[in-house]
Amino acid sequence: MKNEKPAEKPKLGITTALLHSDRFGKPEHGSLHKPIHTSIAYGYEKAEDLAAVFQNRKKGYAYARQANPTVTAVEAQVTTLEQGVGTICFSTGMAAIGALFFAFLRKGDHIVASRYLFGNTASLLSTLDVMGIEVSFADATEAGLVEAALRPETKMVMVETIANPVTQIADLAGIGELCRKHDLIYIVDNTLTSGCLFLPKDVHATFSVNSLSKHFGGHGDALGGSVTDLGNFDWTRYPNLYDLYKTGDAKQWALLQLRKKGLRDFGGTLSPEAAHSLSIGSETLALRIERACDNAQKLAEALAGHPKVRAVHYPGLPGHPQYERTKNLFCRPGTLVSFELHDAADTFAVLDRLQIAILSSNLGDARTLVIPVAQTIYWELGEAKRRDMGIAESLVRVSVGIEDTADLVGDFLQALNG
Repeated sequence: MKNEKPAEKPKLGITTALLHSDRFGKPEHGSLHKPIHTSIAYGYEKAEDLAAVFQNRKKGYAYARQANPTVTAVEAQVTTLEQGVGTICFSTGMAAIGALFFAFLRKGDHIVASRYLFGNTASLLSTLDVMGIEVSFADATEAGLVEAALRPETKMVMVETIANPVTQIADLAGIGELCRKHDLIYIVDNTLTSGCLFLPKDVHATFSVNSLSKHFGGHGDALGGSVTDLGNFDWTRYPNLYDLYKTGDAKQWALLQLRKKGLRDFGGTLSPEAAHSLSIGSETLALRIERACDNAQKLAEALAGHPKVRAVHYPGLPGHPQYERTKNLFCRPGTLVSFELHDAADTFAVLDRLQIAILSSNLGDARTLVIPVAQTIYWELGEAKRRDMGIAESLVRVSVGIEDTADLVGDFLQALNG
């Protein structure tokens, strides 16, 4: 009798894959969700098994700072979403980014980063510069400008898919080819698009970074971050890998080093409670982001036609500088809208009249969140630096949520008309 081949697992859509991810992992007692494992230590009956886990010869858990079953389940979800080789989760998106730098760079190395990176990321890079890892900021909307900033000691290039808050779109494909040509680590922060709208893997990115606190979790109730190795980089040629971590499949070397040097040593561990909240939130990710993109498009169009609005920044508007690039790269133009008011308008007075949108600093929430940019999240940069980044003093950032479209658009119009 011939042995029958096991049925192939069907290729699933994003919502189905995330919704059933835990169940496919066969969690304890038939639970539909991976349970919250709060233990920070794990016991073994045989000393040799414990040693094998420590030496990476056997899968298992030793200490929760670097691995936890609940967190492992979320890592599997993110890997599915990003179509990568593997994922490591962290306590925040900034912890994920910091761990990448900490794990793969050494004194004397050089990074080229987008000049439009979010303020906290740019601040971290400035700190690295003081510590002997030099950083150059370039206009990432043109790959040629990034290439002009490269040096012999350059090891890494970092960009975001959609810049926060003015929505510039990096030349993601062009920079990918550039990094492939020069054998550079290419980091793409995919937070504002997520794997639902864009796959950094398709532009030859090395790592995709996500703040899971944003669209992935979607409800503003848990912090988290992730780094996904997309399988595009030949780690046998990277000089900053430790020999200790060059064991087994070379595609896993970077993940092992990131877990040991970036997570274990850096210590930005995602808690199991937060991991569980993020996992539950991810089940509706694709549904939420689709609705929010619809709302963002309608809101941007309404704002663009208002006499008190000087400019609207949204990649879904034909007047956006990277409108055609957005159509070619992303499934949808995203959920971030920003706008500038004419000088005669009182920005604070307009925002104070909002009744549905919430004055808050987060992004990717199910609720619409609004913030005056120059006076808050970019205040420390100073007016000259803000001007250099294209941030007007009247700029308002809107993270668009899933409210009923008429209610949301009507709220902004009444606030502008008041």
